[in-house]
Amino acid sequence: MADIAKMIEEIKSMTVLELNSLVKAIEEEFGVSAAAVAVAGPAAAAADAAPAEEKTEFNVVLKEIGDKKIDVIKVVREFTGLGLVEAKKMVEGLGTVKENVPKEDAEKMVAKFKEAGATAVME
Repeated sequence: MADIAKMIEEIKSMTVLELNSLVKAIEEEFGVSAAAVAVAGPAAAAADAAPAEEKTEFNVVLKEIGDKKIDVIKVVREFTGLGLVEAKKMVEGLGTVKENVPKEDAEKMVAKFKEAGATAVME
């Protein structure tokens, strides 16, 4: 295989007329059209760059309890409606506190956990 870097350097040193001749020679040799490639290239790039749908629902996951376990249990009870024993087990087990929460509510929950000294994330 030819050294690509050398080929690129050679192409860089060519004049516009020489480049035009090169493109025509490649088109004839391989039966392709540079115009078709130029048109397909940006369209393909635009399709790849299309933004993914923004996620609207999140799971709130408790990662660390921190020093104020009782405050964290209170926050879990506030958002889940669980009893004291169930909330305590959830806090001690870490993991998902609530699933499929709208973004705004999930952000509020994460902030509330932070105030209580815990670490929670939206996934």
